[in-house]
Amino acid sequence: MSNHRWMSLNFFVFFFTWGIFLPYWTGWLADGKGLSIPEASIIMGAGLFIRSASTLFLYPFISKYWSQKTVFWFFTLSSFFLALLYIVSSTFVALLVVTVLFSVFYPTLLATVESMGGTLVQNGSINYGKSRSYGSLGYIFSIFAISILSGYYGNMAILYSMIGGIVLLFLIGFLPTPEVLLSKPSKEERKNSLSMASLMSEKSFVIVLLIVILIHGSHASVYNYGYIYVQDLGANSYMIGLILNIAVICEIIYFAVADRLFRNWKTSSLLILAAIGSTLRWVLIFLFPNVWVFMFSQTFHALSFGVTHFAFTGYITEKLPPQQIPNAQGLYVSLAMSFSTAILTFATGFLYEMSPGLAFIAMLVCTIPAILIILSTKKAYRY
Repeated sequence: MSNHRWMSLNFFVFFFTWGIFLPYWTGWLADGKGLSIPEASIIMGAGLFIRSASTLFLYPFISKYWSQKTVFWFFTLSSFFLALLYIVSSTFVALLVVTVLFSVFYPTLLATVESMGGTLVQNGSINYGKSRSYGSLGYIFSIFAISILSGYYGNMAILYSMIGGIVLLFLIGFLPTPEVLLSKPSKEERKNSLSMASLMSEKSFVIVLLIVILIHGSHASVYNYGYIYVQDLGANSYMIGLILNIAVICEIIYFAVADRLFRNWKTSSLLILAAIGSTLRWVLIFLFPNVWVFMFSQTFHALSFGVTHFAFTGYITEKLPPQQIPNAQGLYVSLAMSFSTAILTFATGFLYEMSPGLAFIAMLVCTIPAILIILSTKKAYRY
């Protein structure tokens, strides 16, 4: 198996599980476990804070001692055993504890798989856009599968599908792994490894990180309440799967052409496109609360998420040395895809209870500042 196929398979299976966790978990806690929306939001918000700390500290630390393959297996196996605890947990406190523990390990797999992909890009083994598009395919397949399975077998199908996906991810680890991912850092490499502080001293990196924190954070409402929102608009479970998949289909199309069409774009140009697209997405949902407009707004995911992710990945693979990739990915997943979303999850849970539209339009508190930061810094720092 070529390195490209190996990485594509890992992307596919991991994002199959991510397609269960991201759009369905809050709704599953509410419908499957009988929690209120604010209670489910508190649990998911707490999990996001823990996931932020884990990817910021635990993942970069163990990456200095273990190979990337070993790190991936460790987080996968830990996630499996903790996912089993959801079966016997039913109270708010028990679900909070299990989610906090689960969030230490499972979401950190996102940073791990992206770091493996980044390493193989620098090694010249894969085309990132094409390989990562298989992750989006896995996400799409997951959403369709869960919408069908939950319709037939009820909400517990969500949990059991998640457990099955994690098992499959672990089994893939027995396939031959690219050599570059098997090497364990030596004592000399650990001694000379670049610190997080040295990474944060790079001003353009800090600016790019801040921008992606804001843009990714603005997805808090659609990630946590998109499933519930479409239900409230009257869509059935099968229709919901189709609606949620529109975003990822557009993301796949973008990743398939990104390397060819956008490789000469500056990071700042990509980010301004992403911030504007994100702003339009939340405004549309707020102004026109109906299923058809929500479906159309899903096409903007290619901009709000796809372009943002491609811009950051391109920046770190071009500008940073290989030793800094785990640190950069740890910060990215921790702050941009966890911490900012966690803060906004707490706030938007109460806004959604007041009026669903408020939870979406409130996301402009992130996207408007992102646009202003890009416009005021892109010439000075040339990113």
